[in-house]
Amino acid sequence: MSSYKLSFGTIHILQNNLAEVIVNEGVLMDKIMIDEYHDFLLKKLEAPFGLLINKKHSYSYTFDAQKTIVHLDEIKSMAVVAQTSGAVMSTETLLNINGNINRNIKLFQEKEAALVWLQKELS
Repeated sequence: MSSYKLSFGTIHILQNNLAEVIVNEGVLMDKIMIDEYHDFLLKKLEAPFGLLINKKHSYSYTFDAQKTIVHLDEIKSMAVVAQTSGAVMSTETLLNINGNINRNIKLFQEKEAALVWLQKELS
């Protein structure tokens, strides 16, 4: 497993088509950070790929970032691990803002279950 520190957090490459994303505590994700994130994914992963979004920290998005975060065609599936009610609520809000996006996104409370689901989706 390779780990990379970006301006907003850490991305762990779990497989050639699977990464875990952990955003740092208190970060305000903006459009520039989303561009950095998307560029990194496109350079380091083989498409189509899956993402494990580990919401272990509290962070937020600008409105522009909210509208673009999931708009990357190479993303096949996203599993979001949200262990607090606040994390679940913020994820549901983000999905509602992007309601017209046809993405395979699922919420989980445990990382292991999310990884099992992603493995099935990517196989």
